[in-house]
Amino acid sequence: MSSSGWLDRYREGHHAEVWDELRQLGPAARDAAHREEAQAVCDEMARRARHNVELIVARLTEQGYKFHTNDFGQRREVPHVAPTARAVEVADWLEARFTDVPLTLLSWLRLVGDVWLVGTHPRWPASAGADPLVLEVEGSRFPGASIEDYFDEEAEAYDEDVEERGVEVAGPFVLPLAPDRLHKDNVSGGDPYGIVLPDPAIDGRFIGEDEVPFVDYLNTVFRHGGFPADSGHPAQAEVTAALAEGMLAL
Repeated sequence: MSSSGWLDRYREGHHAEVWDELRQLGPAARDAAHREEAQAVCDEMARRARHNVELIVARLTEQGYKFHTNDFGQRREVPHVAPTARAVEVADWLEARFTDVPLTLLSWLRLVGDVWLVGTHPRWPASAGADPLVLEVEGSRFPGASIEDYFDEEAEAYDEDVEERGVEVAGPFVLPLAPDRLHKDNVSGGDPYGIVLPDPAIDGRFIGEDEVPFVDYLNTVFRHGGFPADSGHPAQAEVTAALAEGMLAL
């Protein structure tokens, strides 16, 4: 399969077809003949995703949304922190630690940044129960801590679990990137959302409510204005429809 035309076709709107071809290639998409253009597609995806994130944050801010922590204190949080120089360091560390890291995750880290949409909407008090988008790869909310140390501790705990129970029971290692839906709403829940590592594929396996390709997860989130789950509140449909207007497909 020739890589010629992937980026142009992606920019022309043939997103699903391009991702399907890249995923079919599997690890071969990283070969010298394909890697540069495959990375370019992932970077273009990330730029479109950042546009969507910034648009959602701006609209929520205009609507009086309060971005806050997922606890009773509800401390104010910054909803989007653009990548800093640390992003490249974290990307390099991830590849050194896990060898095979999906290019879509690396593009998100380098070009989008960290996102935290947990909060409360003035017309929709149940908004935190709608699984708001959270993705923290650089660790911007905790500047005094090392996200690498956190990831490494999680990986070491996984290795110990595999040694004790076996990989068939433990399943794959999931790099934790977000609280699960219940924890976002300050309710005791399950394991964090994240991406399976190592994985030589171009697009990662995102483990959330279901297991889906990372880009598919993001498209679902953006189609719902950043809040993909049903909170059961009557204002949700109107609020999220307005937030989702004009979102760019990835």
